[in-house]
Amino acid sequence: MGPILKVEDLTKVFARKGQPDFTAVDHIGFELMPGECLGIIGESGSGKTTVVNMVTRLTDPTEGRIALDGQDITRLTGKRLKGPYRKMQMVFQTPADSFDPRHTLGDGIGESLRNAGMGRSEVRRRVAALLEQCGLPADFAGRYPHQVSGGQCQRAAIARAIAIRPRLLICDEATSALDVTIQKEVLALLQRLRQELALSILFICHDIALVQQFCDRVLVLYRGSIVEQGKPDDVIRDPQNDYTKRLIESIL
Repeated sequence: MGPILKVEDLTKVFARKGQPDFTAVDHIGFELMPGECLGIIGESGSGKTTVVNMVTRLTDPTEGRIALDGQDITRLTGKRLKGPYRKMQMVFQTPADSFDPRHTLGDGIGESLRNAGMGRSEVRRRVAALLEQCGLPADFAGRYPHQVSGGQCQRAAIARAIAIRPRLLICDEATSALDVTIQKEVLALLQRLRQELALSILFICHDIALVQQFCDRVLVLYRGSIVEQGKPDDVIRDPQNDYTKRLIESIL
């Protein structure tokens, strides 16, 4: 079985007026296998968000190739992304900002189902089931983002992300805005859904301790390059790169 996500020689160079070009991501490559959770860690400015933006086709790569479930999506745009987006969904750092404040959580969760042609009554039933699957009462469908806590809103965001049964879930700092107790609850939810739905997860994070708890493998990103990779326990126990050593020392 091949990788659900394969990135080869991925590079992003930003042109800056009156200044030298800036290389945000520098010829990186990795694979994410079906059912696997791969963590990408690094400090702010390391290139994590740029990698995510290229994988999700929000930003064009300067060089390289991105394959999703065997399909080259590197240059896909517009309507041609409809198929890939059924296989790949995101969970963001600040869930309230990812929902339209003028619409209920149920409206947001059900949007992809309506777009797929599902009838109104079936959408309501499916939204209720998704909320309950993510640990929220079904009546939260009628609440607005500002009427729930950050943890509850993130659970609703996860419900929205899994609504169309994607194969790949990209979590971009999905727990960093939550307190420690809620972080653990959300990670436990993601772990359960990963098993129930056979999800692959790309977990973007700056906290190597969280990655150790949750991920099968980790890539350490520094100034746009992968400087270390391996199983989290191995990387933490015996880091080879000075930057990785500093990351680990920061949590000890």
